[in-house]
Amino acid sequence: MLDFRIETFLCVCKYMNFTKASAALNITQPAVSQHIHYLEDEYSAKLFEYKNRKLSLTPAGEELYRAALTMKHDDRILAKRMKLAGQPVRKLSFGATLTVGEFLFPAKVASYLEANPRTDIRMTIRNTHELLEMIDSGAIDFAVIEGYFPMTEYGYRTYSLEPYAAVYKTGYQFKCGHTPNSIRDLLCEPLLIREEGSGTREILERYLAGTNLSLDDFEHTLEVDSIHVIKQLALAGCGITFLYQIAVKDELLDGRLELALLPGLDAKHEFSFVWRKDSIYKDEYDRLFELFS
Repeated sequence: MLDFRIETFLCVCKYMNFTKASAALNITQPAVSQHIHYLEDEYSAKLFEYKNRKLSLTPAGEELYRAALTMKHDDRILAKRMKLAGQPVRKLSFGATLTVGEFLFPAKVASYLEANPRTDIRMTIRNTHELLEMIDSGAIDFAVIEGYFPMTEYGYRTYSLEPYAAVYKTGYQFKCGHTPNSIRDLLCEPLLIREEGSGTREILERYLAGTNLSLDDFEHTLEVDSIHVIKQLALAGCGITFLYQIAVKDELLDGRLELALLPGLDAKHEFSFVWRKDSIYKDEYDRLFELFS
């Protein structure tokens, strides 16, 4: 069971405010301070400091924060497994980003269930940011995600390499008057994008930043948290979009959608199998990686 003072520490880290942490924990502010002082005495290190009147973690505090998140993850996973000890049916809880969950993982899950029929599975589809938070809290065991994540905080293995591209309806009439040769040729087109926090969108944002551009440089944007809806809008000629090619494989094969070949955008990007770094369940996550590959 996770020490209650570690829980207090994590709550202060969440709000970076002792008063808000005390309200969230339903304890007094002096009690919060006492818990933090206990940990500082225990580890002989200052955990928080004030910079420009704002509370922040010290280097030691950051080290404890990363370790405490892993401890919380493992503690919650252990609690769930203790309740299920001795039962014949295994329970497995994991997450996947939208592209992975809808276009890559279903066949993998089917193969796993064929080999492991006595398994109850709960697969959560969320964006990259939300799944990392769920791993941190122990709500899920692991996740397969697209996009970027802090590699210093998570154990990971490369799951696959997927090409990413600009996509538009076959026969689309570009305002620039020709098939686009650069990202700047597309700035006057309506842009269909995923919601903030999605790996698909983050790839685009980083690509744009590398060309001194941002999403704000497009004249019009339409934000949608469904790849299927984005594809339908693209097929209707409502704009251009940026997706992993695996998400539009069928539409590309039957000629309803085409790719715009833009400089610097043709590289493959990683889908990653991730878990909390230094988790006591690392060996099992490695085994699950092999089973789901």
